[in-house]
Amino acid sequence: MSKLTILRFPDPRLHTTAKPIEQVDDRIRRLIDDMFETMYAAEGVGLAATQVDVHERLIVIDTSDQHNDQRVLINPELVSASDEQVLGEEGCLSVPTVYDKVLRPARVRVRALGRDGEVVEFDAEGLLAKCVQHEMDHLMGKVFVDYLSPLKRNRIKTKMIKQARDEGR
Repeated sequence: MSKLTILRFPDPRLHTTAKPIEQVDDRIRRLIDDMFETMYAAEGVGLAATQVDVHERLIVIDTSDQHNDQRVLINPELVSASDEQVLGEEGCLSVPTVYDKVLRPARVRVRALGRDGEVVEFDAEGLLAKCVQHEMDHLMGKVFVDYLSPLKRNRIKTKMIKQARDEGR
């Protein structure tokens, strides 16, 4: 396994739409392992392949404190979403140190392929629902700051550019 580089906002590659995965093979399973390693090292709870510059429809999630609830979502789709919405704070490994509130459905039903290509379907609420929706946005080329006002988004963009310059990136 190896740690991957996480793209940082405002990198334009974060706005790329991911393509479906045609075959779940060893390359995809290695990518899954590398993505979990990268996510855990960055102390995140979710990571989309888009964030590591792989533009395929793959998400890894683990919202547990003990790293024992790994979820792999290949070609995920929302089957349904509740009418009830919740306003919750979100952060993103691609926009470090930035947190803001985003309005999302409180509950969702998700269907995807798992690590070995098996169909998985589950209901999610709370942090898991928020995480699934956030990561699926990445696969569509959307970053959570896109939900914010243009003023907030531009302030964050300026902050991230300055931070990258200060870090020598």
